[in-house]
Amino acid sequence: MSVETQKETLGFQTEVKQLLHLMIHSLYSNKEIFLRELISNASDAVDKLRFEALSKPELLEGGAELKIRVSYDRDAKTVTLEDNGIGMSREDAITHLGTIAKSGTADFMKNLSGDQKKDSHLIGQFGVGFYSAFIVADKVEVFSRRAGLDASEGVHWASKGEGEFEIATLDKADRGTRIVLHLKSGEDEFADGWRLRNIIKKYSDHIALPIELPKEQSAAEGEEKPAEEWETVNRASALWTRPRTEIKDEEYQEFYKHIGHDYENPLSWSHNKVEGKLEYSSLLYVPARAPFDLYQREAPKGLKLYVQRVFVMDQAESFLPLYLRFIKGVVDSNDLSLNVSREILQKDPIIDSMKSALTKRVLDMLEKLAKNEPEQYKGFWKNFGQVMKEGPAEDFANKEKIAGLLRFASTQGDDGEQVVSLADYLARAKEGQDKIYYLTGETYAQVKNSPHLEVFRKKGIEVLLLTDRIDEWLMSYLTEFDGKSFVDVARGDLDLGNLDSEEEKKEAEEVAKSKEGLVERIKASLGEAVSEVRVSHRLTDSPAILAIGEQDLGMQMRQILEASGQKVPDSKPIFEFNPAHPLIEKLDGEQSEERFGDLSHILFDQAALAAGDSLKDPAAYVRRLNKLLVELSV
Repeated sequence: MSVETQKETLGFQTEVKQLLHLMIHSLYSNKEIFLRELISNASDAVDKLRFEALSKPELLEGGAELKIRVSYDRDAKTVTLEDNGIGMSREDAITHLGTIAKSGTADFMKNLSGDQKKDSHLIGQFGVGFYSAFIVADKVEVFSRRAGLDASEGVHWASKGEGEFEIATLDKADRGTRIVLHLKSGEDEFADGWRLRNIIKKYSDHIALPIELPKEQSAAEGEEKPAEEWETVNRASALWTRPRTEIKDEEYQEFYKHIGHDYENPLSWSHNKVEGKLEYSSLLYVPARAPFDLYQREAPKGLKLYVQRVFVMDQAESFLPLYLRFIKGVVDSNDLSLNVSREILQKDPIIDSMKSALTKRVLDMLEKLAKNEPEQYKGFWKNFGQVMKEGPAEDFANKEKIAGLLRFASTQGDDGEQVVSLADYLARAKEGQDKIYYLTGETYAQVKNSPHLEVFRKKGIEVLLLTDRIDEWLMSYLTEFDGKSFVDVARGDLDLGNLDSEEEKKEAEEVAKSKEGLVERIKASLGEAVSEVRVSHRLTDSPAILAIGEQDLGMQMRQILEASGQKVPDSKPIFEFNPAHPLIEKLDGEQSEERFGDLSHILFDQAALAAGDSLKDPAAYVRRLNKLLVELSV
């Protein structure tokens, strides 16, 4: 036994204490996942060694046969897991086993559902899989040495999961990590070869390196027990290199859980081998739910990159556009060099070709999901819809394809659910309708009840209702679909084209001409508050609305720019009034210019409120309204 030196006791980071308490006292429903998590970590450690050894072959220390070994001791009630991967230094052990990077635990706690089985599977996604060992063990020991360090720089880490850990330096001849789990009372079932073998086959069959267990051997009475022999219990071949016809759905699903650190099965996957000018294999997955950092555009993302089955990079982000950052999977190329870097990937024309093909493959997969599994696609959209809306701006080549995958709420629905596709909308369009009408706003209730929709309700024309913060920005890039242009019903001078009869158009012109005097009076009264005053063709029930100029920013874009500290260009709304409304008729007949001015400003402020805008001078609005109420009560 090596002599330990520099021994000290350190306290866990506060978040780790919380996590350990949760592991030990709550997450008992699916205990066997501890082995999946530890094997997954060991596999990552071996991948890291392979990658570093590309430029520093001396790190292999003469032992290039990479593997994971799982063993057990019934008498001592221990389970041991050992890998000959990259290993840890003393500093690595303190950092990786005593603290949690980012706000891992806070996010972990926030995402707990109360369902123990589901919650226990969240462990891996937040990078805290090592601590799952404490679900079955009351003491965990780690013996490790980083590849390339001297044998005297091994490290021994030990903890009972009670708020502190011991760490010491010791001699360790071999690189890599050995984890010894001292099983809790009642957890003896895991110190059993058959049980461990079944767990490995269930969760880790897809791991692309050998996972070995000791062969069951027995000696006749009086004979010496034979030397320990090991046997590989998993397939130990890269899943994506095997023919699709030989792979079961369950294998695809378990492989996804390994690379995605997820507990749910994926919604869909696509496995392809490309041969010809370029040669590569890809296995791409659509997750069932969003990761906690989906909206952090700078968060790590991308596919696992292999070159000729050798792991090269964990998050290669050059193979898919940013709006598809939720896709998980692997890509294995025969055309890239083993020492490829992120910088080289960004400039390599081969990558551009692969990115284009992989993007199309993902979009095809989503189209298929939407067509064949509409309920599943509804769940996908709920989780990833806002990210998909980044697509038309980022990926011009696939703009039409992405547009077909978008989903919206509309005036045809009554609950605000985003389920209407643009193809659905056009299939229901009125005869002669050559536009796709939409309205943006802060909330579904606001847009659903907007006065801008009155003429559309009267004519039975469907309008898309867009309430995500990104929607106005999206529509600035999405100008048409299937040859039909988009029209914001709150912007510019509304023209319904063939949906208005010649009689209706002629009547509107005559009404507008007859109200030219009223238009001038209101314009003089509102002054600099508006850019224009005109008779409205949009209203049937409300007295007035505010429209946006064709080139002006809408409210959503203004708020986004203001929130980011950017200067917002000045713009003034267009005031439109309904000449048939009793209030407008009353206004038209008002002789007192003071009273006319008060009524005009009240109508303007009410129109602003109906549009979801805030009043620039609420006190003035209240004063005018109170004055009017007093006059009416006299």
